[in-house]
Amino acid sequence: MSIYFDNGATTINKPKEVAKAVYETMISGDYGNPGRGSHDFSLNSFRAVNEVRGKIKKLLKADESYEVAFTNNSTAALNMMIKGLIQPNDHVITTSWEHNAVLRPLYQLEKIGVSFDCLEASSITGQIDLSQLSHLLKENTSTLVVVHGSNVTGNVIDLEKISDFCKANHLQLIVDASQTMGQFPISLEDNNVTALCFTGHKSLYGPTGTGGVCLKKELAQKLEPLISGGDGMQSFSTIQPKELPILLEAGTVDVAAIRGLGAGIDYVTSVGVETINQHVNSLSKQLVEGVKANPVIQIYGYPSTKKTGVVSLNIKGADSALVSDSLWEEYQIAIRPGYHCAPLMHKALGTENQGTVRFSFSYLNTEEEVGVAIKALNELSQEVNGDD
Repeated sequence: MSIYFDNGATTINKPKEVAKAVYETMISGDYGNPGRGSHDFSLNSFRAVNEVRGKIKKLLKADESYEVAFTNNSTAALNMMIKGLIQPNDHVITTSWEHNAVLRPLYQLEKIGVSFDCLEASSITGQIDLSQLSHLLKENTSTLVVVHGSNVTGNVIDLEKISDFCKANHLQLIVDASQTMGQFPISLEDNNVTALCFTGHKSLYGPTGTGGVCLKKELAQKLEPLISGGDGMQSFSTIQPKELPILLEAGTVDVAAIRGLGAGIDYVTSVGVETINQHVNSLSKQLVEGVKANPVIQIYGYPSTKKTGVVSLNIKGADSALVSDSLWEEYQIAIRPGYHCAPLMHKALGTENQGTVRFSFSYLNTEEEVGVAIKALNELSQEVNGDD
């Protein structure tokens, strides 16, 4: 029987309610194109999609100053926010934790005069020193773009401290919550976050192809949409209507997938985000405790008080891809090797040549499964390094 520890990429084990919601949407014959008519079929979809928007806002403790727009993943949402809110000649502060979904758009914006600096991560713990924020601040700094939780180490940044800094310096704050939403408590109650981007297929247990952004409604007048097209209402307008969410939802949204995402959020809410976080952290600690005495296994990102269910490690002398292949071929354990689309994080950790072996847990993983992984890692380390 196989064991799946690659939930940081996608959760493959979903609550049955998620599949049921998708199936019922497609088989019932009740759901048409939202916002494209006054008949029941269109209105059913319109109401269903808006219901999920409300669930997202409730999960994030976002008030009526925020709106939710759906995309097909957090990469699309981040591109929309970064390219839509950052202007030529702006300066941006980001971190070396970032995924390429943040870094590559910023590199693209360099062509129009945007510059950016990174808060560096410690080569020992992988942590970010937020006291360096003020040193990176410039007269033309407009925006901070930060990932809430590293997809390499599982470390979680102090979002409250960052949002306070942004408020004090009148900066936009774009947050990548791909690894944390549904697994780590997030609150937008202080109203300092400009836009929070999320994906549905990880810790929200939704279908692939779901995601979005929870953003300030006031942004509608300044935000340039990445994609333009039909909105179903203002057909004679030559521009995408400056109203949320249609400003960011050109074309037809995936009603079935969004209803599936809603079912995933219901599951997360019923279990409790804090309970989920405690469980995945318990599994992470179990894995770390089980291998930390092994002299040829190196663990990254510890110690840390705020974590997601991610553990990255390496076996001395073994490429991460080789370890991954062995874990799958010999033990039927699925993990993610390599660089996790986070090149600056690996440079900071000194793993740019080896990569890391990443275990990422969900609420549906068990202590028994982690026990198998501990045994496998210790055995593999002996195979690679002999008795050393």
